[in-house]
Amino acid sequence: MPDDDLPPSGQRRTITDAVASPHLAEVSLPELRSYRERLRSEEERISYWRRLIHARVDLIKAGSLADAHVDADALGRVLGDTGQGRGRAALHRVRAADPLPDLPDLEGVWVTPVGEEQTAEVLEQLAAAEHTLNGYRRALHERIDEATAELIVRYKAEPTLALAILA
Repeated sequence: MPDDDLPPSGQRRTITDAVASPHLAEVSLPELRSYRERLRSEEERISYWRRLIHARVDLIKAGSLADAHVDADALGRVLGDTGQGRGRAALHRVRAADPLPDLPDLEGVWVTPVGEEQTAEVLEQLAAAEHTLNGYRRALHERIDEATAELIVRYKAEPTLALAILA
């Protein structure tokens, strides 16, 4: 199910040729920084939802095996590990009280499926939800890259602008 053309959340993306954005040219530097941070925060939440979907698929598949056992430690590793040997910082910032974005067409997915037909249906719904999230995440990455490139262009033109974030 992973979307191979996107890096895991938290992995740095490389912008090799920073080009000014006509869409962001009139945005002030503080607004641009804030905009980029809001996009990154949203991407972390979407990535977290994707991890939840992956964990749900794993649990459903494990539950269909007679001798399968999934414990809380294993679930914690699924949700907290990036697969790159680094922990997920997003898990430390997302608390139960924080609102997470609603996902489309997930009603009934969290019930334990009974039988092969219902299991297949739930897995299909999860795959569709992940597909939707992947498209949304891809769009977020494009906007994050655009905002990052705009910041790079501005910092190259006037390096002292970068010092303002240190204050």
